Amino acid sequence: MAILTVRLSEEEERLLARRSQSAGMKKATFVRKLIREEPFVTGADVLVDAAQRMGDPRLRISRK
Repeated sequence: MAILTVRLSEEEERLLARRSQSAGMKKATFVRKLIREEPFVTGADVLVDAAQRMGDPRLRISRK
C-alpha cells in the first residue's frame, strides 16, 4: 500500500479535525473518503457541488 504524506498548517489541522468530527469519522478515514470522491470535470460540476454543500439559502449564517 502506498503512503501519502501531507503537511498541514495548524489551522488546516484544526479544520480537518473539526470536519472529520462532524462527519463522525477519524481524521485518516475522512481523508480517505475525500480522496476517493469523484473528481470535478467541469466548472458546472463545482457549482452544483457547492450549491449542495451550502444548504438552504433562506437560512442566515453568521461568521464569528
